[in-house]
Amino acid sequence: MPATRAPVGGGAAYAEEGLASWYGEPYHGRPTASGERFDQDALTAAHRTLPFGTVARITNLDNDRSVEVMINDRGPFISGRIVDLSRAAASAIGALGPGVVPARLEVVRPGDGMPDAPCWEVQVGAFGETRNVERARERLTGLGHAVRLAPASGGLTRVRVTDLAGRARALEVAARLQPDYPGAVAVPCPTAR
Repeated sequence: MPATRAPVGGGAAYAEEGLASWYGEPYHGRPTASGERFDQDALTAAHRTLPFGTVARITNLDNDRSVEVMINDRGPFISGRIVDLSRAAASAIGALGPGVVPARLEVVRPGDGMPDAPCWEVQVGAFGETRNVERARERLTGLGHAVRLAPASGGLTRVRVTDLAGRARALEVAARLQPDYPGAVAVPCPTAR
């Protein structure tokens, strides 16, 4: 199922259809891209671009069950998938057994994206192969960026441009990198643990 996006209602709302997947153990307790710790028993989700704190309704198109979740992580990084749900959210819509289900995402309330976070980074991607991680690191450092690597779910490694002063600068860098890294997205730095 290809992902589709469209404004709904008065043009300010957002809806998207595609595939929903879920994640739980062994990521329970690990930091999310927003800096919060992942809680598989909370109603949360990962989305590539929606601002952190956004509340979205996810509907399983196979059974019409829905759940409201808060976006606090980035992902999924597999083509066609629009959202990664926590275990609790997946259970609420009957997605645990199948693992991946056709879904509709509708924004209920936009998040603020944590604009006041003191530190921002740009995540250019999450890669499963070491050579792709190294290729991205070399390219980014060649462009003069400081780079940080961080473990992500599914054995992936997040590649991030770091040491950016503020959200505006991170958004500018993300936009500049998107031709080479279409998934480049500004994210707050993880808080100290």
